[in-house]
Amino acid sequence: MPAPSRRHVLGLGIGALAAPLLRTARASEAGAEAHGMSAFGDLKYPVDFHHFDYVNPDAPKGGMFSLIPSVRGYNQSFFTFDSLNAYILKGEGAQGMDMTFATLMVRAGDEPDAMYGLVAKSVQISPDKLTYRFTLRPEARFHDGSKLTAQDAAFSFNVLKEKGHPLIIVQLRDMIKAEAADDATLVVTFAKNRARDVPLYVAGLPIFSKAYYSARPFDETTLDTPLGSGPYKVGKFEANRYIEFERVKDWWAADLPVNRGTYNFDTVRYEFYRDRDVAFEGFTAKSYLYREEFTARIWATRYDFPAVKDGRVKRETLPDETPSGGQGWFINTRRDKFRDPRVREALICAFDFEWTNKTVMYGAYARTSSPFQNSDMVASGPPSPDELKLLEPFRGQVPDEVFGEPFVPPVSDGSGQDRALLRRAQQLLNEAGLVVKDNKRVLPTGEPFKIEFLLDEQSFLPHHASLIKNLGLLGVDASPRLVDAVQYRARVEAFDFDVTTERLSMSATPGDSLRPYFTSQSAATKGSYNLAGVANPAIDALVEQAIGAQSRAELTTACRALDRVFRAGRYWIPQWYRSTHPVAYWDEFNHPTKLPRYAQGTGAPEIWWYDAAKAAKEQAR
Repeated sequence: MPAPSRRHVLGLGIGALAAPLLRTARASEAGAEAHGMSAFGDLKYPVDFHHFDYVNPDAPKGGMFSLIPSVRGYNQSFFTFDSLNAYILKGEGAQGMDMTFATLMVRAGDEPDAMYGLVAKSVQISPDKLTYRFTLRPEARFHDGSKLTAQDAAFSFNVLKEKGHPLIIVQLRDMIKAEAADDATLVVTFAKNRARDVPLYVAGLPIFSKAYYSARPFDETTLDTPLGSGPYKVGKFEANRYIEFERVKDWWAADLPVNRGTYNFDTVRYEFYRDRDVAFEGFTAKSYLYREEFTARIWATRYDFPAVKDGRVKRETLPDETPSGGQGWFINTRRDKFRDPRVREALICAFDFEWTNKTVMYGAYARTSSPFQNSDMVASGPPSPDELKLLEPFRGQVPDEVFGEPFVPPVSDGSGQDRALLRRAQQLLNEAGLVVKDNKRVLPTGEPFKIEFLLDEQSFLPHHASLIKNLGLLGVDASPRLVDAVQYRARVEAFDFDVTTERLSMSATPGDSLRPYFTSQSAATKGSYNLAGVANPAIDALVEQAIGAQSRAELTTACRALDRVFRAGRYWIPQWYRSTHPVAYWDEFNHPTKLPRYAQGTGAPEIWWYDAAKAAKEQAR
């Protein structure tokens, strides 16, 4: 399958906690300074830790790591870029720009949501948890040698709240202000009943130079290199083709505990291709060195080229224990023709996942049923007593099935044309008033029922074929619409589509990040992830319950209740997921034996490293 849209996610679950570490976290909540923070106050690493357990602190520096994008966020694209501003709505932001900026804190990959100090050496949290006082490191510097101060951090968070990408603005809703008490002290104030994860989100935002932006607008696309303070700076690039990032060899933060064993490559290079098959050929020709494979057909049939056979290219299947989120065709309910949930369920019945998985994807995937897939937040069976307490106020306002077994996509006979499911789809369409006239399905208004499936990857066309064929059997005039990456993003951000594919990537500790996906506010916010236009008071309330949860058990209960109501709404045609990362790379690298459970992706390139001996051997073959 083509690469889904993957955003920064956290893993699922929480490990055993030692008593001294719990005391450290509780002290920070009581007003004492602490070296880290997390959503529920738990920290694995003590104040004097040397490095994260999952890195190789002795990893050598050097070499190049090159890849094609497999993760995108905000205004980024998998296929192109025309701007070095990756934090606004305008333009196509370059991949990798986050590596050029330092943040207040850094997430630990082996904890669900804990963060430890980078620019901030400590944080003091007020007893009411509404004021966070960060003490900045005096050695923090921008790449030009100028000092990074609390004024820079305050400017950054306030300008992102005012002029950043709409998704950033939504997630900063509960941040009232950021102020510099002095050069070394940043005070961030949050609203009452603020979302649990907003302080963590703020601590992970990029810090820009206030002086740099005093002479230029923040919210404009540009190919001028912004002044950063991170482990890399922008090197050579050609818009729409490639961009290189050069390691800052005298980086001020290189020897901090959160950075030991990370950012080991001298150069990280992103290559951009408009076509995935062409991109694969580029990999076989060594135009880039690392590839995470998202197309099951290619993984199953095309890794037989000479470099694989003679060992110059290695293949690995790495585990993915993070919540996979939910990938599917999202149905734009803002359009009248999709308002009736019976119409949307008919579309679900028309998709034969079993045939598609067997025929197109070589049986590599499992069926998605929930936006919280691969986590303990997936609802199953009848609601628990705690779930019922949250759901009962909405009885009569939500479908009755919410109080029973959650909706699960039907299982087909795998023929590609399951007659029982097509009859069910036909019945649902008829009940919704979409009858057949002259062999064409028409809306209650008498207009033909047409569906356009918007996509930006040609390799995804085969996955649409069976669904579109079955819809044709039902009299529905369905067709794919393939557009370029720029037009695709513009149409999706403006909600100018009937149906399109997206992946919702859930964290292990979802909070304010739920708003861009599910709430009525996000349904009306252009550029949000709420592609289906979900605007349901019950879902709004359950999102707030999840955000306000005081324990992980309460959070899990709220998310399961939310899952039930979302699935009852038939807002999407669920697709598929897998719990592994198939990767291939030219044999010039090493990575830790056990990758961190809660980190996004495979840890590449952040915690991988260049192996000069392996590279010499590979190049000599």
